[in-house]
Amino acid sequence: MPIPTPICATAAAALLALAAGCSSWWPFGSSGDRPRWPADATIYKCDADKELVVQYLEGGKSAMVMYPERDFRLDQVSAASGVRYSNGRTTLHTKGPEAFLEEGGQTLFANCKRADNTTR
Repeated sequence: MPIPTPICATAAAALLALAAGCSSWWPFGSSGDRPRWPADATIYKCDADKELVVQYLEGGKSAMVMYPERDFRLDQVSAASGVRYSNGRTTLHTKGPEAFLEEGGQTLFANCKRADNTTR
């Protein structure tokens, strides 16, 4: 049995209205938006004009590394000098105002220096 045309038109109009309204409530912005980092995030300026953003948690026992497309947590592990955070694959090394980030044995962020306007 075919669906009556007025019901189809009403359903289609409701779906279009719902889809149009989605963009106004989406909490993550669009891909062109500049990332919004937490106020207590530490920003490092690195080689190749890269920016490394880290939020230190639990009094420095862990670090949240923030990329525009994803975040991941690293826990503090023993270090010969400075402070080291790792999840087994990715490692953040910090010493004073300097840092570098390695993943899978390759340095992704090198010669990073804490930016002046950060909290840590």
